[in-house]
Amino acid sequence: MSTSELAAEVDLWSRPGGPFDPELLAAHDEAETFPAQACAALDQWGLPDHYVPGRHGGRLERLDEVHGLLRAVAARDLTVAVAHGKTFLGTASVWAAGDSAAAASLARHVLAGEPVAWGLTEPDRGSDLLSGEVTAVRDGSGWRLSGRKWPVNNATRGRFVCVLARTDPGGGPRGFSVFLVDKDATPRGTVRHLPKVPTHGIRSADISGVEFRDARVPAHALIGTVGGGLELVLKSLQLTRVACVALSLGAGDHALEIGRNFLAERRLHGRRLADLPHARAVAGRAVARQLLAEAVSFTAARAAHEVPEELGTVSAITKALVPTLVQGQLRLVGELLGARSFLTGVDGYGGFAKIERDHQVVGIFDGSTWVNRSALATSLPALRPGRRPRPGTGRPVREWLRADHEPAALDLTRLGVMPRRDSVLGALGELVAALTAEPPGGADRLAARLLDAHGDLGARIAAVRPAAGLPATATMRLAERYEWCFAGAAALAVWVANPQAHDRPAWRDGLWLRGALALVLEGLGDRTPEANGVFDELGRLLLSDDGARISLFGTPLEVSA
Repeated sequence: MSTSELAAEVDLWSRPGGPFDPELLAAHDEAETFPAQACAALDQWGLPDHYVPGRHGGRLERLDEVHGLLRAVAARDLTVAVAHGKTFLGTASVWAAGDSAAAASLARHVLAGEPVAWGLTEPDRGSDLLSGEVTAVRDGSGWRLSGRKWPVNNATRGRFVCVLARTDPGGGPRGFSVFLVDKDATPRGTVRHLPKVPTHGIRSADISGVEFRDARVPAHALIGTVGGGLELVLKSLQLTRVACVALSLGAGDHALEIGRNFLAERRLHGRRLADLPHARAVAGRAVARQLLAEAVSFTAARAAHEVPEELGTVSAITKALVPTLVQGQLRLVGELLGARSFLTGVDGYGGFAKIERDHQVVGIFDGSTWVNRSALATSLPALRPGRRPRPGTGRPVREWLRADHEPAALDLTRLGVMPRRDSVLGALGELVAALTAEPPGGADRLAARLLDAHGDLGARIAAVRPAAGLPATATMRLAERYEWCFAGAAALAVWVANPQAHDRPAWRDGLWLRGALALVLEGLGDRTPEANGVFDELGRLLLSDDGARISLFGTPLEVSA
């Protein structure tokens, strides 16, 4: 099976009367009722199999495959992707813990279609996991859980919920543990579901909560070690943050499809909107944001296999930047659509408002942009450009970002919580040199400016002194600049790694790369005079026969059988 096969099925299901019929999903959204038909269709197709590692009977071998599948679903309806894909997020702690018995047991239920929730957040606690007040107290050979987890995706529908609970009254980094709770196996009356929360977007998803009332769970409900919960969650978040951004890419795919149709059909002052240079440039800028987001996401998914020790840094950058890029892309498409971006009953365009509403939550899932940027900011001294890096042991970046490269096996035991090095940004000088040897359409000049900005960033970070507490505003700004430099390095690495793709429409003359680098330099405060011309070219590409599905590699990656 492949991502393209799932996408084809979803297209069939999107016909009138099908489980992905836009009118049906819009009705669920309006009534705030769960899209059960769509999720059942995905179950029948076998999507849950791809949430379970192969060693436990599933088909999860490569993170970029899961990424492609979730993106294909999100490209038709983001709410359905959120509702179904949450099971992958909920199971991540169990896979990462390495407990074969617990993993095998959970795998059987996931393969049978049982949804799994991830209970991290609590009322009034925000993203501060150390302030959690749900407790787990020893009771003979088992434990008793008390407290509320809210708001939680699939809290009511999920039979299983992976819970972070306080096992030491004093809390602290070693004061929390993870438990996999089978709600059906708890004593009657000790687990209560909290009402569904009305939301601005993803209205039909099960965003609710669960309350434990001295709920007894057996000893084997403990996942990992007592006191190891926080570390386990932080490692699991590295996987789920990479998976989450597939939702952004799918939303971007859907929005570009709507924008492309509108540009081709809409007439203004006797001319097609597509013939107006400003409209084309706005559309091209939207394309550039999508392709840069894809380059970063692709790099992160491969990094999980090749440099998992660095995934803490890579996933934080990816989760902070990609939803931000796509949210900006949606604003650009909305600018083109005008009033149609607000209307819900307009054939062909009424779904855009829902995409825009739904996507806003992606930037919050598994740590907001601020939370991820803050984590990066505290790591900057260890990642400073120019600082002697720890020696790398794996393949060079330009090798493992080849589209035809078979990634190393996913080894979750190599995940870490402390920053070590950044192989992608560390390769920037080498990548710029490789580009200069065969410059495509002037991209080498843009890359040279990025290299200069990278050097300046290193000097600024060198002046940062470690401090307790939350990062200063100036340090957060440096973290944002680091994200942009990383994005530029990722784009260059994807380009250099894939010469076989250079004759494809989006790649010809370095088109997508020039657009991506122009965006990166703008993010760094360096506006390039050639940017408008590049964005016009990308706008023309979107409107051409090759613009029906804008993607770096054209055909989706095959999924393991």
